[in-house]
Amino acid sequence: MTHPIVLLQNGLVAALRDDPDLAGVGIFDAPPQAAVPPYVAIARHDLLSRDGDLAPGHEHRVTLHVWAGQPSRKAALAIAERVLAAAEVFAAAGLVVTHVQHERTDTAIDAETGQARAAVALRVLSESV
Repeated sequence: MTHPIVLLQNGLVAALRDDPDLAGVGIFDAPPQAAVPPYVAIARHDLLSRDGDLAPGHEHRVTLHVWAGQPSRKAALAIAERVLAAAEVFAAAGLVVTHVQHERTDTAIDAETGQARAAVALRVLSESV
């Protein structure tokens, strides 16, 4: 059996890559070493067990980092909005996604690169198929 973290990340990455409004934005399931922005990467993914009476359940806490490639919070937030739109309707093979909630979005201008970054935190509930 494939781990629920892998299943959920595969579905989320596929949904982001399939979004035509994110064309030209790199999508990664882990922070890349030498990617050139703009890109989105899953920076952290935590899993808590939320088993029900009939099926194993999972609470995923996922943080995605959005790098705009310029010192513009507006540009980072535009990408983050597309990420949220895609995350609301994605499917993950092997899991039933029952709830997606946007927890928060934080923004910063990176001191080393001068580029804008948004951190998007999601809470996702799923059940194994």
